[in-house]
Amino acid sequence: MLTRVPLHAAIGVATTLLVSSLALAAHADDASPWQRDGHSAVRLLAGSRSGAVLLGGIAFQIQPGWKTYWRMPGDSGVPPRFDFSKSDNVEAVTVMWPAPLKFDDGAGGHSIGYHDQIVLPLRIIAKAADKPVTLRAEINYAVCEKLCIPVEAKAELGFNSVASTEDANLRAALDTVPKPANIGDPNPITIRDVKRDGPKNVVVDVVTPDAGNVNLFVEGPTPDWSLPIPAPVEPSPPGVKRFSFELDGLPPGAKPDGAALKFTLVGPQKSYEFNTNLE
Repeated sequence: MLTRVPLHAAIGVATTLLVSSLALAAHADDASPWQRDGHSAVRLLAGSRSGAVLLGGIAFQIQPGWKTYWRMPGDSGVPPRFDFSKSDNVEAVTVMWPAPLKFDDGAGGHSIGYHDQIVLPLRIIAKAADKPVTLRAEINYAVCEKLCIPVEAKAELGFNSVASTEDANLRAALDTVPKPANIGDPNPITIRDVKRDGPKNVVVDVVTPDAGNVNLFVEGPTPDWSLPIPAPVEPSPPGVKRFSFELDGLPPGAKPDGAALKFTLVGPQKSYEFNTNLE
């Protein structure tokens, strides 16, 4: 049986379909297609286009039970590596890292990274604010369960939207990046003191209302430093969670005296990043 549809209704349906199609196309323009392997997927996200400084992101989906790694992977693991050199009209890209988690690596140590879903925000500086920007990324990372599997992916995305559908997602990711702080700042959690305890041991005192749910990570001045994860010290002074670590994993010829160290303090609600020179 042939059903006749009034012209005004047909126009309404066509308009709705057109608006939906445009919305889907706009959303597609703000994120590259997922690049998938057996245990993860990765893609680029584009924020709104305004001026020479843009906000983007690298989004990961990790299969349940698997993980990927922070910029410093801990006792085991492989840090992600990104190459944006083939991008168009891009002067520089800075990768920002949300506060990571600490995992038991199954070999008596700990690794540092992420599970499930994570977005790494990108601060992108265009060479010319009035010209098109295309971000091209070569992404090398590892996903691990009991064994680690290396993944290589390539993604490409233009920054075209005046109001990107990914803006809220990118702002939420940016909020999870540890905030810069100074030792002794009166934040909800803070590092009160960093001091040497003998030639090879470093002690860090953290002031926190929730001593049971705080992690501390330390990085050296260059990526070839491989300092251990600071371990909690028991008992700690009242109102303080004390950590310590050995000055191991230094590159050949490096001296710890005066070294620029970066501490990342991760609490249940807030996270902070401290830069200091070792005594």
